[in-house]
Amino acid sequence: MPSSPRRATLATVAASAGVSVATVSKVLNGRSDVAPTTRSLVQSLLREHDYIAPSPRRTPGTDRAVATDTVEVQFDDDLSTYSTEIIQGVVAAGAELGVGIVVSVRKKIDHPAAWARDLAAAGRRALICVTCDQLTTRQLAALSRIQLPLVVIDPLHLPHAGVTSVGSTNFAGGLAATQHLLSLGHRRIAYLGGPATAACNQARLHGYRAAMEAEGVPVPSAYTRSGHFRYQDGLEYGGAVLDLPEPPTAIFAGCDESALGVMEAARARGLRIPQDLSIVGFDDTQMAEMASPPLTTVRQPLREMGGVAVRTALRLAAGEKIDSHHVELATELVVRASTADVTCAGRA
Repeated sequence: MPSSPRRATLATVAASAGVSVATVSKVLNGRSDVAPTTRSLVQSLLREHDYIAPSPRRTPGTDRAVATDTVEVQFDDDLSTYSTEIIQGVVAAGAELGVGIVVSVRKKIDHPAAWARDLAAAGRRALICVTCDQLTTRQLAALSRIQLPLVVIDPLHLPHAGVTSVGSTNFAGGLAATQHLLSLGHRRIAYLGGPATAACNQARLHGYRAAMEAEGVPVPSAYTRSGHFRYQDGLEYGGAVLDLPEPPTAIFAGCDESALGVMEAARARGLRIPQDLSIVGFDDTQMAEMASPPLTTVRQPLREMGGVAVRTALRLAAGEKIDSHHVELATELVVRASTADVTCAGRA
């Protein structure tokens, strides 16, 4: 994101005036218990620092305005079980920190400046975007002009160097998933991923390939497919690889939702899971536990990622320096009943 001065905080103004944050707050709220000279000094420094107060909300049944901090969380697609996990982490962090959370679905932004101004006018303290396509230079510039901090969760594409993001160890997760299948004796292992250009998909695919190469197992070109992280893609591409003359005995799907699509494609062909086909997903959403059989998957700490994003966004909003513009949380393989040793029956 283009560099810009940090948004001034109450603490910034208080330090400049040599008074407490409570005194600055009293001046902002028009309290009478502040000395005239102190009030004048604080007001002057508020203007000097271009302090922007959060937009007020009204207390129900009164005319009294009470300032509240809100963080907006924007998704660029319809909500899913993946989204639910993120939201739960964000809401929990918001409740802990006393911050309101607003969830929205971001559609096409034709006028970036108006979009950014609307966020500021609504009193947003920061913006969190989830699995979003790369924001345009104009959109980043618009957010920078109003000094609204941005944090991206699990970006599909590597963000601008100045954009703060939170993700997970996708390469390690892809490596662990494939090593698990190899340890069970599988050698014909397919990978069905998301968008080919998505950074998270590329990392998972590279982890898969690294594990296969380390074991000296060739990967036929037909064994890797790119689509979207959706059930329908798992159903379609799962069916395609299972109909190959030499089909895989195991499939690593890029997300839980597509893994369920693969399960359905297998059932439609009379295959048993895991006796005839082992399947591994990615994310560890609630649907992984509810699948039949329960899905072996790579746990992406989605709730924790949501919490880290909120805390990071608020630190940026307070003008604090952060240690890194990109944070990756550890993934973990969760073994359930959808994987088993390769058998000698039928497809081994």
